[in-house]
Amino acid sequence: MTTKNNLCYGILLCCIFLLLSACSGKKENAAIITPEDPAAIGKEESLVSSSIGIMEGRTTGPMLPVYFSFDSYSIRDDQVPRIKVNADFLKDKQDVKIRIEGNCDPRGTREYNLALGEKRAQGAKKFLINLGIDAERISTVSLGEEKILLHGHDELSWAQNRRDDFIIE
Repeated sequence: MTTKNNLCYGILLCCIFLLLSACSGKKENAAIITPEDPAAIGKEESLVSSSIGIMEGRTTGPMLPVYFSFDSYSIRDDQVPRIKVNADFLKDKQDVKIRIEGNCDPRGTREYNLALGEKRAQGAKKFLINLGIDAERISTVSLGEEKILLHGHDELSWAQNRRDDFIIE
């Protein structure tokens, strides 16, 4: 009986081998596309995009967020044009009220970041008031590190999280 079983197993193994080798063969009709072939590139698409109303950070367009240096609430010289864009928008839209949300990167304690976010939001409010925007139209809130935009642990992510967002209420 073992000889008969060995013969059956041998035949079974040969069938499996033949089946597997038949499936792995190359297909004669398969199309080969090279990078030089125009069909490999696909349809050309326009790089022009239209605005969908979303700006940087969580700021309501067309206003812009204002970014801060590490451990600072002073508005940097390179951010002054951005806050002036926001002031110009508010001057054109006299009925609009905004909320300035102060944000921080996740470094530092929760309490420290809430205080720093408040100083950032208050500093931007004072800047807008100095540019002629009525204080009654501006509210502030500190989000500290509570609403992180980018969760990376690198300088690029941290820099994006150190900002004031300007939200239309």
